[in-house]
Amino acid sequence: MGFNLAILISGRGSNMLNIVEACNNKTLSSKVKIVISNNKNSSVLTKVEKKGIKTKIILENQINKFEKKLSQTLHEEKINFVCLAGFMRILSKGFLCNWEKKIINIHPSILPAFKGLNAVKKALEKKVKYTGCTIHYVDKGVDTGEIIDQRIVKVLKTDNEEKLAKKILKEEHILYIKVIKTLEKEKENDKIRQ
Repeated sequence: MGFNLAILISGRGSNMLNIVEACNNKTLSSKVKIVISNNKNSSVLTKVEKKGIKTKIILENQINKFEKKLSQTLHEEKINFVCLAGFMRILSKGFLCNWEKKIINIHPSILPAFKGLNAVKKALEKKVKYTGCTIHYVDKGVDTGEIIDQRIVKVLKTDNEEKLAKKILKEEHILYIKVIKTLEKEKENDKIRQ
């Protein structure tokens, strides 16, 4: 008994495809009900549609209008958990109060280090020996929500931004599935306790 998932993306959606795959092959017991993008050039949406998953593009610059359409869609699809996978918008406090501990995000650094954009580049500029990825609950700040889990990646002298980003992405794929699996178990245990 997993979640009815919605995945929000803005870019290439490799984490999203990874979650879809894990649901389809029953690694996860959740079901991806819809993938929502705020970018009409998300070419990855056709790949998901081929897998029989509903997609929607919400192009709305005004935050209130965007969130109203988003809420409506989540409600219609009976969503009870949301995964952000390269979603490049900040959600408002008003929206998030209805979704407390129901929205998670992945970030390519060991938070609280290197929040926001260009985290991989920042890690290289600071010459850190280790970086990685973090999954956290979404709050009104930028990458400031409660941390759920992290994976570490060693930074090599030969790493450039592209190489390091690839290594981190590999770990992101592992971490996202691990975290959803853990949250599914917690949900199951809560149900048993009730």
